[in-house]
Amino acid sequence: MRAFACPVCQNFASFERDRCRSCGAAVGLHLSSRSMVALTDGTATIDGSTWARCTQAEPLGCNWLVPESQEAAARGRCLADSLIRREPDPDDTIAREKLTPTAVALRRLVYQLADLGLPIDPYWRREGGLAFDLLSSHSTGERITIGHANGVITIDLVESLDAYRETLRVRLGEPYRTMLGHFRHESGHYYQNILVETGPGAQRHLDRCRDLFGDERASYADAIARHYEFGAPSDWQDSFISEYATMHPWEDFAECFAHYLHITDTIDTAREAGMVLQVDRVRFRGPRDIVPLESYADAPIEQLLFDWKWMALFFNRVNTAMGKNPLYPFEISEPVVDKLGFVHHVLRESARGGVT
Repeated sequence: MRAFACPVCQNFASFERDRCRSCGAAVGLHLSSRSMVALTDGTATIDGSTWARCTQAEPLGCNWLVPESQEAAARGRCLADSLIRREPDPDDTIAREKLTPTAVALRRLVYQLADLGLPIDPYWRREGGLAFDLLSSHSTGERITIGHANGVITIDLVESLDAYRETLRVRLGEPYRTMLGHFRHESGHYYQNILVETGPGAQRHLDRCRDLFGDERASYADAIARHYEFGAPSDWQDSFISEYATMHPWEDFAECFAHYLHITDTIDTAREAGMVLQVDRVRFRGPRDIVPLESYADAPIEQLLFDWKWMALFFNRVNTAMGKNPLYPFEISEPVVDKLGFVHHVLRESARGGVT
């Protein structure tokens, strides 16, 4: 994640802020330029066009800006918030309270997808476009299943509750479970569908995808039943990034897609903080100075993962120093390197315009 600066005083401005903590200036996030801009009377002029705050500024704490000429179908919402197809009713105050932090995670996802150059085609623009149903199983009593189907990603807002999410994490034996992680995983299903299985690149990618992840045409219902009855194979770490990835080829791809976003976003954040591992200043033997690249778009996946290995070592030590579990408690085996390499190739090809 980019380290934003206040356009007035140049001090740090966090991703979610609508006002600078240092000078008090009103600011908004302009997605196209990946920057914070100063507002005057709630608006800003950018390249001759007027931009105003998203209509979800108050209800969802959104600090993104929208152009006055925006399509009516977006309802005056920023790109991220316009993707919300279903949400709790206004009088469902408990669920609405949980919607706010969930929308922050959604905006983080959308920012990263845009930063990677991935296509974000809203459901209100075309049939099967990207959409999010953010609903609560607690307030409605309705069974809400987290998942993806035909471009629609469904998230249960109850997952924003730390105690609930942690209980599930422990019960399911997961080392990592967050709302942002859910968004990244489910978006992996969406992008596998539009970039690998059905898009213009399908002819080039599908056979290789099946070689790496398995045949996605295998029965998903049978895979679920088998996974929850028998669990993951004992040697799953030899070929998979997580136990859940062993369930079905779709889940394997989605898990690798999510980890690719985890890794690239964390490395970006470290680089934007000026973080460098200087090998002559550590007490253990290191290979070389680790200087995160501004972009790994033209770098092989091995270079990205090599830098990540050493950066993650630091992050894990910081977490354990605070009495927490390691930040990234995953081992990346050679087969997983190949899988992440495929994700890297597909995403970078799409960003370069090879797939639209």
